[in-house]
Amino acid sequence: MEALYHQTNKQVHEVQSYMGHLEISDKQSVHLVENEIQARIDRIFSNLERLEILSSKEPANKRQNAKLRVDQLKYDVQHLQSALRNFQHRRYNREQQEKQREELLARTFTANGTHKKILDVANMLGLSNTVMRLIEKRAFQDKYFMIGGMLLSCVVMFLVVQYLT
Repeated sequence: MEALYHQTNKQVHEVQSYMGHLEISDKQSVHLVENEIQARIDRIFSNLERLEILSSKEPANKRQNAKLRVDQLKYDVQHLQSALRNFQHRRYNREQQEKQREELLARTFTANGTHKKILDVANMLGLSNTVMRLIEKRAFQDKYFMIGGMLLSCVVMFLVVQYLT
């Protein structure tokens, strides 16, 4: 039992050191490191099952201490398992955010979708195509009036600041 306990404890420490490698590994090798850690954790769990059986066969005066040591190892391994899951969850969220960011950057934003919806609503209301073209023409002209008004406002503000200060 002692040899298996020390072997399992050594494996726990190896997994802890691999968790450090997980943070610094690149995107391609992170899956390999995660799989290696998970495989080691699975081996540790199988060792813990054998240790539980062996600890129950220990003499009565050593049984309590053996079970306590096995429970401590089990707690450490469960902590490592949850840390691995937490890392995988954070990595998955990061990848999803990067994917969404790339989709947003690749998307071209136009008003065509809104324009089409407005035309559909206007058709449902019974507006003729001629009236809708007049509305579109007016919206196009209004854009130039707005830009001209903004430029005029900027010029007036500049002149006010220039002459009043």
